[in-house]
Amino acid sequence: MLVIESWVINDDSPVPVSSTGVVEALRSRIDSGQLETWLTSSSGRLLAFVTNAERAMVVLLEGEGGPGEHAVDPGTAGSSDGFILSNGQGDEYPDEDTVPIREAFRIVEHIVGTGSWPADARWVADR
Repeated sequence: MLVIESWVINDDSPVPVSSTGVVEALRSRIDSGQLETWLTSSSGRLLAFVTNAERAMVVLLEGEGGPGEHAVDPGTAGSSDGFILSNGQGDEYPDEDTVPIREAFRIVEHIVGTGSWPADARWVADR
């Protein structure tokens, strides 16, 4: 039997966000200047989305402080800044450790809907 997790945005309503509504929620947060979003699943997994509005880092963790994995764009040269965390810290990441924002939205939508990475997404384990 397949059990799909439910996901909530950590600092928003405790009402679960659907796979069809998560991208709209992320866009709304970006528009209001919130570039870091954490979602928690009903099984305790965490999904982080940090963006500079052009690229995004997407990280899936098994639990707080646990092992995780993140989306990658292999072979992409350079780095991008402007990733503003909720504590005000500005980060810069290598572009190969982030993905274009449209791809990030697609990945998050798929994870929220199915609990796993899209089959064609590139990611690496951070273990």
